[in-house]
Amino acid sequence: MAEEAKASLPTAVVEDAQEAPPTTVAVEAQEAPTATAAVAKAPPQLELFNSMTKKKEPFQPRVEGKVGMYVCGVTPYDFSHIGHARAYVSFDVLYRYLQFLGYEVEYVRNFTDIDDKIIKRANERGETVTSLSSRFINEFLDDMAELQCLPPTREPRVTDHIGHIIELITKIMENGKAYAMEGDVYFSVDSFPEYLSLSGRKLDQNQAGARVAFDTRKRNPADFALWKGAKEGEPFWDSPWGRGRPGWHIECSAMSAHFLGHVFDIHGGGKDLIFPHHENELAQSRAAYPESEVKCWMHNGFVNKDDKKMAKSDNNFFTIRDIIALYHPMALRFFLMRTHYRSDVNHSDQALEIASDRVFYIYQTLYDCEEVLAIHRGEGISAPVPTEEQKMIDNHHKDFLDFMSDDLKTTDVLDGFMNLLKAINSNLTDLKVLKQLKEKALKRAGLTEEKLQEQIQQRNVARKNKQFEVSDGIRKNLATKGIALMDEPTGTVWRPCEPES
Repeated sequence: MAEEAKASLPTAVVEDAQEAPPTTVAVEAQEAPTATAAVAKAPPQLELFNSMTKKKEPFQPRVEGKVGMYVCGVTPYDFSHIGHARAYVSFDVLYRYLQFLGYEVEYVRNFTDIDDKIIKRANERGETVTSLSSRFINEFLDDMAELQCLPPTREPRVTDHIGHIIELITKIMENGKAYAMEGDVYFSVDSFPEYLSLSGRKLDQNQAGARVAFDTRKRNPADFALWKGAKEGEPFWDSPWGRGRPGWHIECSAMSAHFLGHVFDIHGGGKDLIFPHHENELAQSRAAYPESEVKCWMHNGFVNKDDKKMAKSDNNFFTIRDIIALYHPMALRFFLMRTHYRSDVNHSDQALEIASDRVFYIYQTLYDCEEVLAIHRGEGISAPVPTEEQKMIDNHHKDFLDFMSDDLKTTDVLDGFMNLLKAINSNLTDLKVLKQLKEKALKRAGLTEEKLQEQIQQRNVARKNKQFEVSDGIRKNLATKGIALMDEPTGTVWRPCEPES
């Protein structure tokens, strides 16, 4: 069934999908238009949930008309999982909507290309850290392209900013907020009273605040590494404290400040980054430059498998590649957007099947409309849009703005979009256009409605008996003849499509 779901889009639709995302949320802005060009009527005030204040707040950028946004990127030591897809689709929606509203957005998303996990994996595979990280950076970028995520403005790598990192650590030490010990440098949480203001945790809840085991040399168990002294066989850079490499958190403080300044508008990532990563980022940045500020901290929810958080140890872990090998990439994007970005998403085969059907429905409707337009192309039709249809379009546009401006309510936007498509299909049916298109498709395929229904029934029996190769063979054979099958809750229906080669 999953293989069928991936292949079920009409040929012309699949080709179109490589160029444009499937929903209003994703398709409204390929480039940043002016505010007046993008929105005929002034949209409502954009409100975003701020993880620092724990409430929705009116979004007011630091500089009028411009937005600085930093989103923590991947550590490229393996293929990216659908938790990564969750984060970057969520912030791609925000990026697109800000552009749609007319903002000039400086979107920075980093690559942590030096890290304990990368070093360990490179050693296991007998390759260099640079080779491993570069390879998986390219794989990640391919995944993002499949999901139609727009490239950020900048995608810096940690290893290209070691100088900025050393400068920032030096500033923190000069301000008395960090200490060096045997080639390592630690941040002193006791020197920073605001520590844990983002997460709301208590200091006694925090042991190491890092990915490594507790180091007894620390003044406080919660102190975390800014710089790690070099170990044999590991990459290193020269520094005032000896050879070594950056700690986990300092990189994002350095790169966000370098590209966006010490005060910028939005900092985002998964909610698992609130502590320790973003908490430590905040502490480092303000310890070096007290004026440092993020106007709005934003965090997306997890992806769970059958209501349980995904984990490799539980064998319920899926990469983006795993999913798009079975389903069209737009089905994964639709599935993720069907849940509000701050809520956890529950992954299930059924949910992806439904998403796949909905994406097919979107593109099949667009295909049908293109067919109708092709019939009448060149006729110079100038009749006005009927009043009811115009009202429906206006209401949809208003709802789109209202929902998106209310902390990116993509669930409601997609529901409204599907209702709009249903109305379009209803109009096509009333005009008997689909009947004409179906008659044309049957004639082209050399079939009658009765013969086609016999094949649909054979396929349904095969699916019920889990003979998926048989059922998929029937579907593929019909697709080569220009007949696309759609599985809906009420049964299987068919629509004309471009014959697959």
